[in-house]
Amino acid sequence: MTRTDLIELSDLNYAEAMRELSRRGGGVVHDEDGVLLFAGAHPFPFLCNGALRTDSRLDAQELLAHARDFFRPLGRGYSVIIRAHADEDLRAAAAPAGLLRMEDEPGMVLDHRLAAAEPPPGVTLRRVETAADVAAFAAVMAAAYATYGMPSDVAPQLFARPETLIGPHIVAFLTRVDDQPVAGAMVIVTHGVAGIYWVGTVPDARGRGLAELCTRAAGNVGFDQGARIAALQA
Repeated sequence: MTRTDLIELSDLNYAEAMRELSRRGGGVVHDEDGVLLFAGAHPFPFLCNGALRTDSRLDAQELLAHARDFFRPLGRGYSVIIRAHADEDLRAAAAPAGLLRMEDEPGMVLDHRLAAAEPPPGVTLRRVETAADVAAFAAVMAAAYATYGMPSDVAPQLFARPETLIGPHIVAFLTRVDDQPVAGAMVIVTHGVAGIYWVGTVPDARGRGLAELCTRAAGNVGFDQGARIAALQA
């Protein structure tokens, strides 16, 4: 598989993940004319509401206009996702349009299944299977992402519906310490890619590799489902 193939497949999975998380969470998706627009279950502009170019032929100004027209009636802020390999014109157009640069997120790819990791004593690793598990996953992510300034109600709203984390191609994991949920990660399998999303650990449990247990398990589930690669863009 070429580097170009890896990038394209990873981007396809990322776009589909945004669609799935938005739709399954009760949000709205508009996908037309080379731009994906998604409004999630919470109005927070980062991760939950965004615009992603899906056709490089779409003019940058047109994409920005589509985004404004979509989000203005919703009364929401939003993020414009810029692909480093294909959207330099969009990057150049974003700042004059009033958008603020947030961060650069590296892409990581794994081309094989990893050996399963054994949880240390007192730690359990379990798949998210029940509504209670979903609520626990949301609570972990609320605490984990508060470090980065995300309001505490974002994750509980995004994951209010069990189907956001439970599906034939969507699997999430939690690690617990003394039966208390402390870390999690999820995988969304599309286009032969095991896309890893929402990796996090509550602050007082960091530095022990607990999220790695979940990430490794999520990636391996993807390979078990036939994925050719695992990808994480974060």
